Amino acid sequence: MSLIDSATDGQLLPLQLDYQRFMQLGSRRLPQTLYMHERGYRSDTINTDSLGLRYSHWAGKRYSPAERGSTARVNLLVGGSTAFGIGASGDDATVASHLSALTGEVWLSLAGCGLSATQELLLFLTHQHRLGKIGHVVILSGLNTLAQEALSELLATGSDPRQAYLNSFNETLQAPPCKGADSLWQRLRQALVPRREQPALSWSLPPADKRLMRAADCIGRTLRQWDRLLADSHATLTFILQPLLPWCRDTVPAAEQARLDALQQQPVPFDQLLAGVFDAERHSAFFRRIKNQADSVACYDMNCMLDSSPVFAQSLFVDRLHFNDLGNNTLAKVITAKLGLAQDKQRLRKVTPIKLV
Repeated sequence: MSLIDSATDGQLLPLQLDYQRFMQLGSRRLPQTLYMHERGYRSDTINTDSLGLRYSHWAGKRYSPAERGSTARVNLLVGGSTAFGIGASGDDATVASHLSALTGEVWLSLAGCGLSATQELLLFLTHQHRLGKIGHVVILSGLNTLAQEALSELLATGSDPRQAYLNSFNETLQAPPCKGADSLWQRLRQALVPRREQPALSWSLPPADKRLMRAADCIGRTLRQWDRLLADSHATLTFILQPLLPWCRDTVPAAEQARLDALQQQPVPFDQLLAGVFDAERHSAFFRRIKNQADSVACYDMNCMLDSSPVFAQSLFVDRLHFNDLGNNTLAKVITAKLGLAQDKQRLRKVTPIKLV
């Protein structure tokens, strides 16, 4: 079932509710502890290993950094919630699982909702000893780092009603439905009394160009660090700027537009952290700066590649940055074709030393 189906009334669908509950469980952050999802989570939609990382599927088996078995070589898909697979109907429908099927090799999901470029690197360092020999590393990312440029300044403004959300930052997190049975009176009151909409939070953000520049510089520095870490492993490293619907499409399919209209009635604060960055000119400047800062690391922009798919005109997005099953499959096919992963032509890479900036 797609998140877009029957979404015009603005109500959360069962699949989306499952993701909301999952992320709420994992929204607790501890000092000096890298944020990660609920460990050993089980549902029909999403399952995580003992480290809180999502399983990918290949050849009838499931794999994760904690459960890679005797696999001689693994590949990594790194990123935030898009790489993680928010919106997929199951673990076997994520980008990592589709990459496994398309390339005939195991792809592990090393992704977490809300992680910035620096946090993605920390996640790799935390679990590097578990991964064994690494073939390809594809980082499908970019938007969390941009959003967190706004988030860091908002957190520095002190305590206010926004703080509870800001401290539990996620790309799609909304208030979860209340658990437990309501009394008859509570149910009648909810049915008879009109629901009062919460006013949208109004935030004073730094200028969009400033946020874009800082985020691009952070991503570029981090990519150079990745390059140095992987230098002796002969693994290939690729950065792909993740898709954002306004950056991808000039015309939005009807099903996607219906979903966006529904989200307008129940907005996600993450969208506000991206305020002012949706136009094409800023998007292009953002990617160019990332590519310039990344030195020799291969960088591609999925926003400019996705329309090469024969199914591009169909409904692929479930919101501005997450995909349904067809969308995840499309991303995997574009990545595979662009990087020639099916033919797997590994080459030694010339490594550029890190510049301290």
